[in-house]
Amino acid sequence: MKILHLISSPRGEASFSIKLGNAIVEKLQAANPGSTLTVHDLTNTPFPHLEEVHINSFFTPKENHTPELTVAIKHSDEAIAELQDADVIVIGNPMYNFGIASTLKAWIDHIARAGKTFRYTEKGPEGLVKNKKVYLAISSGGVYSEGPMKPYDFTESYLRAVLGFMGMTDITVYRAEGVSIPDLKELALDKAIESIAL
Repeated sequence: MKILHLISSPRGEASFSIKLGNAIVEKLQAANPGSTLTVHDLTNTPFPHLEEVHINSFFTPKENHTPELTVAIKHSDEAIAELQDADVIVIGNPMYNFGIASTLKAWIDHIARAGKTFRYTEKGPEGLVKNKKVYLAISSGGVYSEGPMKPYDFTESYLRAVLGFMGMTDITVYRAEGVSIPDLKELALDKAIESIAL
């Protein structure tokens, strides 16, 4: 088994999404001896936000690439190859302003490419990243999986939609939530880790 762990929190050892993601990875490794792990910290090696040169590189045939376009598309090509090579993808995501971290959004913008990770057919769009298992490790200061704040959660819904569009529909979500609420924060991470069932 090849595991890809994507980190999008800049908080390092203090990050709940990293701790939760690490716990998922540890359980995967314990259940699958001999598995390999690739960790990609998107905060230490961030993807550039899309600019005109990136867009042009995506939609220009490879044989017509200038040296500038060849450099611009390198991030995307490498990220897609890394994604396609993995069997399991663990994505850590702290909720920021009800959505995903910008570092994770930048990564998504580089992997979501027509003809590479999805295509349009006569029957509609088809995802090309298939046979993957995805685990989302989401952390949040409040509780967003249920209750009055649920409508404000654009992390899980967005990730399920965009990953699913690319063919990654087998998605399991674990949440460390309420990490800023006095009555919940002490047990929030432990509760999330205990809920992990592969």
